[in-house]
Amino acid sequence: SPIVEKIEIVRLGKVRRAKLNYLRGRIGKAAKVKELVK
Repeated sequence: SPIVEKIEIVRLGKVRRAKLNYLRGRIGKAAKVKELVK
């Protein structure tokens, strides 16, 4: 049914966004560490 498909899409979107935020956070930390090393 269409409703189930919509829920699946929403769940995938949340997971994808969480992964992006996680990666962005890691990259941000790495950048800060590099700045401190300088």
